[in-house]
Amino acid sequence: MIAAPPKPDDTQMTQEKFSLRQRLLLSVITWAAYLAVRFIGPTLRFNISLEEGGPPDLNFKPTVFVFWHRCILPACYCFRHRNIAVMTSSSFDGEYIARIIEKFGYRAVRGSSTRGGVRALLGMHTEIEEGRSVAFTIDGPLGPLYVAKPGPVLLARNTGVPICAFYTAPERAWVLNSWDRMLIPKPFSRVSVRLGRYIDVTPNASREQLDQLHAAMQAALEKAQAEAEAAFRTPAS
Repeated sequence: MIAAPPKPDDTQMTQEKFSLRQRLLLSVITWAAYLAVRFIGPTLRFNISLEEGGPPDLNFKPTVFVFWHRCILPACYCFRHRNIAVMTSSSFDGEYIARIIEKFGYRAVRGSSTRGGVRALLGMHTEIEEGRSVAFTIDGPLGPLYVAKPGPVLLARNTGVPICAFYTAPERAWVLNSWDRMLIPKPFSRVSVRLGRYIDVTPNASREQLDQLHAAMQAALEKAQAEAEAAFRTPAS
């Protein structure tokens, strides 16, 4: 009987999937972004607020967290080293994001709504079974901006853990001219972090109920964003 060949690890797969130029760019982008977050992050002042009915503190029970793609840099520093698993795309962009977040103690689960989605959801299911929380950049990997994908609702139904939406709003930030309008907080900025209430999904939820829960998740994301951004608005006189 001939033994099956060993399963390639992520490094081998990257070598096969990307060109030499792309591999060099991955190294440059990964280290540049890591150093930027590493140097800017300690200067930020995070103000975390929790909606009643959501997480009571940052000692999370297993939860499916959802947030907009543009928040990934401030969120990466705010929730670092909590052993959270994050779904990242199998694309070039997803590869450098995975490498960056792993340096801050996250676990990258490869796949997205457009590539390797079923495999990634199974991977996220395993992470939850092992007692970890998971997170989705919910309008990624390529948008549309502020439109939530349905994957987290299905995962919550299959695992029995709740969904929680959050948003991170820097008081001062550079906004990239990208599809997601990515935020890079300026040094010494305050960052308002708002976590919403839990959304529970029953194991026997019907298709109609799943659609309603998807709409509730979209609304929770929008509410968390509005409440986080309101922290730095000057009241009208």
